[in-house]
Amino acid sequence: MKVWPLQFRKLDENDFLFSDDAGAFFRSSEAFLTRYVENQLSESDSAFLRRGGHAFDDIGDPAFVGFASRWTQRINSATPLGYVILVPTLRCNLMCDYCQVSRAAETAKGFDWDETKLAQVLALLDRQSTAEIKIEFQGGEPLLRLDLLEAVRTFCRRKFAISEFVVCTNLQDVSEDAWRFLEAEDTFVSTSFDGTSKLHQTQRTKTATAHEQFNANLDAALHRIGPARVSALPTLDPSDPPEPTDVIAAFAARGFGSIFLRRVNYQGFARKKYGLDRSHQEWTDYYRRFVRALISHNATAENTIEEYYLSHTLRRILQGGHHNHVDLRNPNWLGVDYLVVDFDGRLYPTDEARMVSRVGQIDLSIGSLNAGLDKERISLFNLHASNFDDPDCVHCVYKPYCGLDLIDDLSRYGRIDIPSHQTEHCRSHMDLFDFAFELLYSDDPNVHKSIASWLQVARYSPMLAQRHS
Repeated sequence: MKVWPLQFRKLDENDFLFSDDAGAFFRSSEAFLTRYVENQLSESDSAFLRRGGHAFDDIGDPAFVGFASRWTQRINSATPLGYVILVPTLRCNLMCDYCQVSRAAETAKGFDWDETKLAQVLALLDRQSTAEIKIEFQGGEPLLRLDLLEAVRTFCRRKFAISEFVVCTNLQDVSEDAWRFLEAEDTFVSTSFDGTSKLHQTQRTKTATAHEQFNANLDAALHRIGPARVSALPTLDPSDPPEPTDVIAAFAARGFGSIFLRRVNYQGFARKKYGLDRSHQEWTDYYRRFVRALISHNATAENTIEEYYLSHTLRRILQGGHHNHVDLRNPNWLGVDYLVVDFDGRLYPTDEARMVSRVGQIDLSIGSLNAGLDKERISLFNLHASNFDDPDCVHCVYKPYCGLDLIDDLSRYGRIDIPSHQTEHCRSHMDLFDFAFELLYSDDPNVHKSIASWLQVARYSPMLAQRHS
């Protein structure tokens, strides 16, 4: 019998977590670790490893093929361009404290697409061979240029068999024409709601009048479009976050089923105001407290609520094939299936890359509408797209579920050769995976109810089968 290499991590006084490269995992003791390292496995050990898919007899036998199939499902294959973020204007009608894109004033000139840029965007989309496309309109405030959104959507509906549109709007000023645009069944709204009305007004709307207008528009969006097509994301300062129960109550009252907790991003204007490199432990502690409060809420609630990123992480752990979030996939291909077109026609591999470039820290563009994609630059990015041969990741128990984030490293450190375990991306995700496995092995029935809801399964039982003495 041959055992696939196992990575391990000590979780508590009694247990280690083990995983193989296909993502199968189990908990066991230090005594098992000693037997494994010294190649002195018992018959019980061998039987357990066979049952769990951690071992095989011969290349090509069912156990070998099963492992290869699971490993393949965890690999994010390079696919044709299918997700495009468009920034038709950088102008905005708000002055948020934590603006990560360094928006321009609403009355500023030179921050919108002109007719030439629009034609180039449509030509770029026309060259794509995929049958499906998802367009996300970012800003600034994209509703300031509803005419450009209309032109893109009309074109995509004709060009692609399936098209979907997301409008990232602050919902501050919404005309009747804009409402009609947003009400289309293929169009979704992503907005910001910072947890509580008081905090939202402090960070975003500033005045009571403007805040009342936002509240009215958010309620109108939920009524006219429906909570299934409206998402609201809170952006929180780790040094002064709101009480979790207050945030949960505010989202539950409006019928939201998902909360995507975000700490202030280390980009744009925000990097000048917030000391985000000092926020790691504060955010970790708050995040755990928030999820625990969410589990308590779900224990008695008819309609449960998820924390979006934790739900995605749990699916990454338990199921292969979940590559729909660009912060957590492996390899994390840049400039391939996902592209950002900025207001000035420059092309970027991610939205964060355009934010870093906007503040003049480093130019992370990968071409322009005029010159096309810079294939050489894209290739340089993708030399470091996976964690397969990263000297830190190769030994990590969470490697099958995780990925690299070069853009975040460049933003924080100005380089990509910082040892992975020293980066904020790694530190935050190690904490997140530790917490996720803590929940997966929990014997609390309230935790089981929430996990079942988050995974969209009828019931959940703790991972007793994935424990070996």
